[in-house]
Amino acid sequence: MDTPNTKLRLAIIAVAVAVPAAFFAYSAGWLSPSRLTPAKFVNQLQADGGNNVGARRNHTKGLCVSGYFEGNGMGAAISSATVFAKGRYPVSGRFSLPGGNPHGNDAKAAPRALGLKIDGGSGQQWRMAMLSSPVFVLSYPKDFYQLLQLQQPDPATGKPDGAKIGAFFKAHPEAGPFLDWAQHHKRSDSFASTPFNSLNSFEATNANGEHHFVRWSFLPQTPFAAQPADAGPDFLFDDITQRLKKGPVSWQLQLQVANPGDPIVDATKAWPADRQHIDVGTLVLTQTEPQSSGACRDTNFDPVILPDGLSPSADPLLPARSAVYSDDFTRRISEQAKLEKK
Repeated sequence: MDTPNTKLRLAIIAVAVAVPAAFFAYSAGWLSPSRLTPAKFVNQLQADGGNNVGARRNHTKGLCVSGYFEGNGMGAAISSATVFAKGRYPVSGRFSLPGGNPHGNDAKAAPRALGLKIDGGSGQQWRMAMLSSPVFVLSYPKDFYQLLQLQQPDPATGKPDGAKIGAFFKAHPEAGPFLDWAQHHKRSDSFASTPFNSLNSFEATNANGEHHFVRWSFLPQTPFAAQPADAGPDFLFDDITQRLKKGPVSWQLQLQVANPGDPIVDATKAWPADRQHIDVGTLVLTQTEPQSSGACRDTNFDPVILPDGLSPSADPLLPARSAVYSDDFTRRISEQAKLEKK
């Protein structure tokens, strides 16, 4: 039922994400009619994966999770963000798989994804959307959009044209590190034993006004075990649900600090492993909820919603992600409201 409280809740959420996203879209030139727009991106995702009314157009299959982040205080040296002060902060999040199939096969999906929202208090939030891959596939939004177009299934065959996709990657050698990872990485037996990475770079500013560029990883504290050969289509989601019924699952949050000359605006390039790493705390997840009713349903894991002490780099993927997430979010909450009327 569509109650006044439901309408108000949806309106507040929509305004909260639309305003910052609109700013980033404008600053990136996305609002020019002759350029690629967030709506075109979301339309293409829908063409590739199907129109799942009231649901995300990408990473459609998912599960809400919640818990807390235990900051150890070591992050304060690099950023004044409240979550880096020693203490415990509430967390909500969402595990998901790429693509628009709400019944996708867990055993075949790569990369895996984790969205998080950490409430740092004093009105400060840190939202992030991470992947298990160490790098992203492409450097620029326009190239990723072209890849999405090539991945649209041919009506005659029900599949995309593999030859065209192969030619695309041959013309985009920057995709090599991601493709190498996708082909050779060892899949683990659980979300709990999977690392999750920011991919994009962000600028950290500490209380003294000192600036550094950082990326981060959530490193699993659950030992690695290989994905079973007979893993079923829902094994990842079934597994994490059962694990959290038995007890908490944790990841260590590690910041990697760039050196001068490291690629700040290109998410296809990893930084050298010898860069400074700072362990800043522990993510502890304690329970799951269905995404149809859990807190993650109405959360937009926009990676440019950041606390004071963190800000976006000039990576062109960041404003694109923000704007696309906002368009997708606005569509699905509008659809949800219509569904609730019935």
